[in-house]
Amino acid sequence: MPVSVTILIIVILQFYKMIEKTKSNETKQIAENTVFLYFRMFLTMIISLYTSRVILEVLGVNDYGIYQSVCGIVTFLSFLNGALATGSSRFLTFELGKEENQQLDVVFSTILIIHVVLAIFVFFVGETIGLWFVKHKLIIPEERMAAAVFAFHFSMLTALFTITQVPYDSLIIAHEHMNIYAYVSIVEVSLKLVIVFLLRIGNFDKLKLYAVFLFIVTVLVMGIYRFYCRCKFQEVKNKFSFNKKIFKEIAAFSGWSLFAAASIAVSGQGITVVTNMFFPPAVVTARTLALQANNAINQFINNFRLAVNPQIVKKYAAKDFDGSQRLLLDSTKFSYFLMWLIILPLLLLTEPVLKLWLGKIPGYTLIFLQIIIVQSLFQVFDSSFYTAMYAKGQLKENALISPAFGFIQLPIVYLLFKSGFSPVVLSYVSLACYMILGLIIKPILICKIANYKRKDIINIFIACGKVSCISAVVPFLSVFFFDKNTVFGFIMILFISILSVLLTIFFFGLDKCTRKKIKIIIMKRFNSQNIE
Repeated sequence: MPVSVTILIIVILQFYKMIEKTKSNETKQIAENTVFLYFRMFLTMIISLYTSRVILEVLGVNDYGIYQSVCGIVTFLSFLNGALATGSSRFLTFELGKEENQQLDVVFSTILIIHVVLAIFVFFVGETIGLWFVKHKLIIPEERMAAAVFAFHFSMLTALFTITQVPYDSLIIAHEHMNIYAYVSIVEVSLKLVIVFLLRIGNFDKLKLYAVFLFIVTVLVMGIYRFYCRCKFQEVKNKFSFNKKIFKEIAAFSGWSLFAAASIAVSGQGITVVTNMFFPPAVVTARTLALQANNAINQFINNFRLAVNPQIVKKYAAKDFDGSQRLLLDSTKFSYFLMWLIILPLLLLTEPVLKLWLGKIPGYTLIFLQIIIVQSLFQVFDSSFYTAMYAKGQLKENALISPAFGFIQLPIVYLLFKSGFSPVVLSYVSLACYMILGLIIKPILICKIANYKRKDIINIFIACGKVSCISAVVPFLSVFFFDKNTVFGFIMILFISILSVLLTIFFFGLDKCTRKKIKIIIMKRFNSQNIE
């Protein structure tokens, strides 16, 4: 095994040992759930990237962009669903945690009724205002308008069923039956693979066919989950009932989440829709593909943080405030290092990677992806520092300030597009917002709210900046010596980038004590191999 890979594995193992000094009765369950969720992540990620390429080939750049635009409107209208999903999961879990969960069936029934009403409301608004927007505001070729409207109708039907599925998903999570997600994911991605092959058959309109197939898959997967819930959970079998008190509690709890969910919808789907108001569907396709690739990268870091965040909260709850702060700052640094390990080679090899993935690269995809993955570095600080406020349970300031940056992106992008700027400007606006959030706003908030020291945060920024700058020198120079479009050149640049980042992390990103421990472990490993 190469020294660089050995160092990476040992560093991660040492970090996990540091956060897992104590074991609880729930550790086995948590470990099993983590395995199932990671399996689900890898499976869906690989299939999604593959199907994206094939569907892009079958639909073409324009039809792919049209579907993303009309689907963006539907998702934007469904932002209330995201806010209520958090409250639904919390109240079902809380009720299960009681010794006598006699009201569990009432809680589930109330949540289900809320989502049914929401689904009907979203469907009505979508089929009136949303449909008008598609016909009169989006830039869609006249000959494809009928297909776009058809796809929009089926997207609305898909959203109708998806919204009513949330209570069942929340119930599965509350009961911690994560394994069902892995099993059903196999079915779901298999069906999506079938869609890919069916789209190639016959002379039907591919855009219309794609919308119908996605609707069918959604209904089938939803049916599996609901059948599972009816077989496993008694509360699903009981009669419907609506409790006003529970409704008010869920509404109150979801209040702050509502603002954040609306912000995410505006900065995500809202900007997608605005982009299609000024530019053809091909530009929407480019941005969507870049976002898909970036989401795949972020999943690795998100799962790393999922293992750490509960420990940060538990230490805070146990009044080990120094331990909680130390763990958050260390995990933030490690999260950044892991992200940089992926991003540096991807920045240098963006074009050949996109060619490998997509074959033919749609215009603007390259620059969109490069800007978005740089943005991910600042998102590490934004999401990591949020955990400090979450641990303390004081989210009001963050719930007001952070979403505000999501809201301001839309009018800024709209005005810049109106002034004739390139579509790439939307990525620069998003990058600037996350830089401000990650480097200024969140540090100020955790210093004020959770009593973090400014000096400690600055030291984290210095360590991350030092590793980024030093590790980037040799890989950037290697691009001038190796042709990245050849197999040999690609492998050499990739190897040099990874090795440079790992060695820089070892010598400049770790403290002396950790470096000493890793050296001892490496020496023991190689000595044992020599003996054998």
